[in-house]
Order: sequence, then structure tokens, then C-alpha cells
Amino acid sequence: MKTLWGFIKKEFLQTLRDTRMRMLLFVAPCVQLTIFGVALSTEAKNIRLSLVGAPHDSALQSLHRRALASGWFIPAVVSTSDPFEQIQKGEADAVLVAPSGGLEKSLGRKEGRVQLLVNATNVTRGQSIERYFLNILSAEFPDKTPLHFDVRVLYNPALRTAHYLVPGVMSLLVCLITILLTSMSVTKEKELGTFETLIAAPLLPEEVIFGKTIPFVLLGMSNIPLILGVAVTLFGMPLRGSLWILLFSAFVFVCCTVGIGLFISTIAKNQQQSMMGGFLYLFPSVLLSGLVFPVENMPWVLRIVSYLNPLTYFIELLRNIMLKGGDARLIIFNLLILMTMATVAITASWSRFKTTLS
Repeated sequence: MKTLWGFIKKEFLQTLRDTRMRMLLFVAPCVQLTIFGVALSTEAKNIRLSLVGAPHDSALQSLHRRALASGWFIPAVVSTSDPFEQIQKGEADAVLVAPSGGLEKSLGRKEGRVQLLVNATNVTRGQSIERYFLNILSAEFPDKTPLHFDVRVLYNPALRTAHYLVPGVMSLLVCLITILLTSMSVTKEKELGTFETLIAAPLLPEEVIFGKTIPFVLLGMSNIPLILGVAVTLFGMPLRGSLWILLFSAFVFVCCTVGIGLFISTIAKNQQQSMMGGFLYLFPSVLLSGLVFPVENMPWVLRIVSYLNPLTYFIELLRNIMLKGGDARLIIFNLLILMTMATVAITASWSRFKTTLS
């Protein structure tokens, strides 16, 4: 244990003595979470809305005012009265067109109709505009709709995108730090020529492996309180579930990613290869994790790959614990899968690392 402790201490000193490495470990995750949480948004905002109709049409003007007051729409500055040209020129995202004779008279005849032209070159934005306006119509003319319904939004009543994206970004940052740092640790020894010294030292292979993994597990876990603090204080993320379950889930996930990083380091011959190997793993891992695009929307072949991705299960755990309070069956199911993946990753890297040392 004395030898192992000395090796772990050496790894900590070697990693943390560099100021840039300390910035990468403790400052960069907080900055990245802040930037991603603010910049990444699936909400349609600042929709430029134009109005084509008579200025004295009180019903149309009232509908227009309600749309602008919703916070989703802003007035469009247009140079033509043709609604199609307004969208074609990019002057408006949506155009509200009154019926012939005006909306007020149309409602008086119980034939109330209004047309909304939507620029749907961005399908997601176009669908959001349609949903927003249906809500505005229901609020403005509740007695003119044949169906009355009540919608109750659970877990995220304000429909804030950050509540959906921030747990995914937190998972991504932990994954990024642990995999890249661990994958570069062994290759750095190879480049500096100290790996041969390490092999020749009176150390058991198990001591070398523990010395190379334990520091990065601890460093990865040290980022969890920092990232969680930024998420809660800056973005108002709720923490409705148990903090201890969240930390244990993070520990299992960090062990899995450290195992993957160590396996990459045993294959790569230099730091450039290890960094490229880390990014080659991370890029599809992020895209197929459900961070932005729901796994359920993917083709079945890619869905199978997603279910082999540890990031998928950790994101699901974070979202469930933080937003829903943590369902026991879901937590146990995802934790068991993560534990299995961590065992496989550590075993594979262990056997590969022992082969490299011998």
C-alpha cells in the first residue's frame, strides 16, 4: 500500500503541477457548462411575425397584440405587402393573413378563419411556431373552438430547454475530462521515455494499473460538485432526488469512462493518437446518447449502438434524479447496466495493460 500510495501521489503531482492542466480540470468544465447551457436551446424565440390585414380589424389586431405579448414573437420589418414575398425575402418567419373582409366580420358570420404562413426551412422551428400560435388562438378565442382541453406540464412547467440539456452537458463534460486525461496518461509516459522506467521499477502490474486509474477517478469525481453547483445556482436546475444516489451514479460512470480511457491509452503509441482515439469515441458517443436527439427517434440499428453507450444511461440517470426525484426501478436498471459496462471496460483495459507491461 505504501508503494501504491507513492505512485498515486506521483500521478497527482504530475497532473496538477501544470497550471494549464488545473485550468482544464476545474475551470474549463464550469465555463463550458455555462456556455452550453446558455447557447444550446431548442426553443423557437424571436420569431418575426408580420400582419396582413386592415388596421381597423379589431379581432386581427387583438390577436396580433397577444402574439407579440407572448414573448415568442417580435414584429417583422417588411418592405412588401405580399406575404409570400415577405417569407421568401427572409423578412418574416411567420405571416398572419386575415380572411377576405376581415377577421372581425368573419367571426360575426361564425366562419372565423385566419391563415398563418410559416417558414419551415427549419422543421423544428416551424413546428414550434405552429404550436405557439395554436395556443395563442385558443387563449384569444376560447369560445370559438369546438374542443376545450387543459394541458398540465410536469417536471418542467416553464418548458426551459436548460432543464433538458444541462444534465446531458454535465455528463458530456465528465466523460470528456476522464477519457481524454486517462487516455493521455500512459502515452505521455511512452513519449517521455519514462514508461520503460515504470516497467523496470519494482512494482506489480496491479499497482501500476491502480496508480494510473485511481487519481483520474478522484479527479473526475472532484468535478461533479463544481458542475452540479453551476447547474443549480446559475441555471436553477432542481435536485429533487437523492444527492448520494447521484454521486454514486457518477462514481460508477467515472469508473467506466476511466476504464475506456485507459484502454485507448494502451492502443495508442503517442499523445496525438490517444487524443484522436478519445475524440473518435466521444463524437458518436455524444450524438447517440440522447443528449440532443431522443434515442427513440433513431433508426433501430443506431438505437442498438445507443444502448451500448454508457453516456446514454448516465444522462437518463441525471435527468431522472434531478427533475423527477428518482424512480427506484429506473435507477437500479440503469445503474446495473453502467456497472456491467464499467466492469467490462476495466477488465479489458486491465488485461490489455498487463500485456503491455509484460
